[in-house]
Amino acid sequence: MGREVRKVPANWEHPRDNRGRYIPLHNNFRGALNSFKEDIEKMGLEKAIDYHGGGPIKEDYMPDWPETECSYLMMYEDCSEGTPISPAFKTPEELARWLVENNVSAFGDMTATYEEWLRTCIGRYAPSAYMDNSGIHPGVCLPDSERKI
Repeated sequence: MGREVRKVPANWEHPRDNRGRYIPLHNNFRGALNSFKEDIEKMGLEKAIDYHGGGPIKEDYMPDWPETECSYLMMYEDCSEGTPISPAFKTPEELARWLVENNVSAFGDMTATYEEWLRTCIGRYAPSAYMDNSGIHPGVCLPDSERKI
């Protein structure tokens, strides 16, 4: 869980509910479906349904666009199913710049530098946070040498 860059079409507008709030969407329906199928084979249908809380529902996931259509990058929080925290941008540099200029949360009320956001935009993911001797820090600030992504 943390911050995740998702590739989207240039005209993608994340869906909202009737109050204007983003509707959380998981990423990777095919992966979830494959995992569910594997667990059905291992555990049987009833246990797999109990384990997963039901099977994956396609409408709860991001659309499955052809890769050729996904030319823009959008930052999401994935602590819940996933809601956007930025508009879509053509390059990692543009996305990182927007995140800094808009003081976007990297974790709680903590922000990050351009270099930290850029590393995350290029790497496509950062955990929510990490802790060291000096305290708790946003995951986007995690040094490259410590990333196991």
